[in-house]
Amino acid sequence: MVILGIDPGLERMGYAFVSKIGSKFQALDYGLILTPRILLPDRLRIIEEQLEELLKKQKPDVVATERLLFTVNKTTAMDVAKALGVALLVTSKHGLPWTEYSPPEIKQSVVGNGNADKKQVQFMVQRLLSLPEPPKPDDVADALAIAITHGLRHLPAISKL
Repeated sequence: MVILGIDPGLERMGYAFVSKIGSKFQALDYGLILTPRILLPDRLRIIEEQLEELLKKQKPDVVATERLLFTVNKTTAMDVAKALGVALLVTSKHGLPWTEYSPPEIKQSVVGNGNADKKQVQFMVQRLLSLPEPPKPDDVADALAIAITHGLRHLPAISKL
């Protein structure tokens, strides 16, 4: 099974393609989709184009995202939600089942502690994927952790997109 983990963002969207065979995980590809500070529709188009290209190359079986939780900056939350919407639209075109996990669920799955900090998540992601160093930046580490979480939990999809 190839899992696409997405850490939603408008300026920086983390993505990770992780293979799970049995109980073994392997990172296939991971990185950032970056958008410059241009008009919002153009930023969303960049996300769509780059994600489409990645999906054609990696051909994942499922997609998992982090559930958006914003309490302070509602303007940022709206833009991130728009970026997530584009990601879900693109994955829907490929017929991928989708599941989302809250930040505490991801930390609990990967570290064993729902209140773990970023360094603990990076350390465990490095260990679970046998990476030579902790993944950086946080958006990439989070995308990897999201994919691992889905592989560990392997819950049924929320919806078939």
